[in-house]
Amino acid sequence: MKWEGDRQSDNVEDRRGGGGGGGRFGGLGGKSVGIGTLVIALIGSAFFGIDPSVFLGGGEPVPVQQGPQGPAAAPANDRETQFVKTTLAYTEDVWQQIFKEQGAQYQPARLVLFEQATDTACGTGRSATGPFYCPADRQVYIDLSFFRLMQQRFKVEGEFAQAYVIAHEVGHHVQNLLGVSGQVHNAQQRASEKEGNALSVRLELQADCFAGVWANRTNQREQILEKGDVETALAAATAIGDDALQRQSQGQVVPDSFTHGSSAQRVRWFTRGLDSGKVEQCNTFDARQL
Repeated sequence: MKWEGDRQSDNVEDRRGGGGGGGRFGGLGGKSVGIGTLVIALIGSAFFGIDPSVFLGGGEPVPVQQGPQGPAAAPANDRETQFVKTTLAYTEDVWQQIFKEQGAQYQPARLVLFEQATDTACGTGRSATGPFYCPADRQVYIDLSFFRLMQQRFKVEGEFAQAYVIAHEVGHHVQNLLGVSGQVHNAQQRASEKEGNALSVRLELQADCFAGVWANRTNQREQILEKGDVETALAAATAIGDDALQRQSQGQVVPDSFTHGSSAQRVRWFTRGLDSGKVEQCNTFDARQL
């Protein structure tokens, strides 16, 4: 992946070496309805052809809530940190352009680098969780040891595979801005566990598709892809499919417990976004077959 020398984002906070936090990880912060909800409804309508009233009925973005933070260490400037900052900048440029095409303004996510544990507005984030997005503070959290885990446990190497992970989490931020994640969360409160898991799968696969859209658009702008890059991203998507993880950890696959989608599904939706470069191709919620 060719990225050296390109713009780096200022929206990266380095908490490595700082304090952790207590509390329970998980859950969403409170919601509020404001004038921004109407903008989100119109964006959702333009992207997916969805009746704006669907978004106005719920799923508005979560207001930003800053969780308590420990003391921050001096930001590192090693190659890995520069890569993360550059990848985040790529996501900012792509989503800013996509939102602009719909007459809207993109609000970038912040990305927090941490080690072991850190406070978030969603509770305590831990390395064992893997990279995650907290809707309540609109921040992506990553312990970079996850990338080494990808290499050691899943035999997935390459910076583009790592960029796919970041782009997937930023995809969740886009879903939050569009009101999609809020709608899913509201629906899950009324659903059975099996139905709730199925909704989660569709949300995750859409984030995979958004990551594919990002890759398509970024490569058009910056020509970042090198030989073998796409294959590494597909290998990452395959390795973290629910069926692959369950088979590895428990020796059997239980589809009703899937929350992220099978390996084949994750590859299919990432590829769909990558091939098309179009957000409207990522409406997993209307798809009859995932």
